Amino acid sequence: MLELFRPLLEAAEGLDLSDTAEAEETLAELFDPESPEGRDLSAALINAWRNGEIANQGEMPMMWGRVTKAVPESLNFTIDVVVMDGAGPRHRHPKGEIDYCVAVSGLPKFDGREPGWVVMEPGSEHVPTATGGVMLIAYLLPEGAFEFVK
Repeated sequence: MLELFRPLLEAAEGLDLSDTAEAEETLAELFDPESPEGRDLSAALINAWRNGEIANQGEMPMMWGRVTKAVPESLNFTIDVVVMDGAGPRHRHPKGEIDYCVAVSGLPKFDGREPGWVVMEPGSEHVPTATGGVMLIAYLLPEGAFEFVK
């Protein structure tokens, strides 16, 4: 399953997340979600979810699942996948977060953003929210750094 995420991992490797706009631009250059490869990956992610291979815990408005913890094979990123059409739990990204967002149905936005790459800077915090439809989000967390916030 890890190989499915290889293009995302390779695009994210070594990226400076402190300038989110620049990081998102770099990610889109390295792996464009609108390219044929990007559309193929998005379709494969949706199929993997529908087949119960990823994000197979919980129930809507949020399903989730871990693909891998941070290991050398994942370039030291934790990979989690969430499928949502509502709000998730508030959390913090001590080392930042890289999200690859895929529309599953409707015209979803993730935290007000269109499908594609979304980067959260180190130390940022939010209540992840999908509106307007169902969004699949592959989260890459550097060194697995993640904290729930009350």
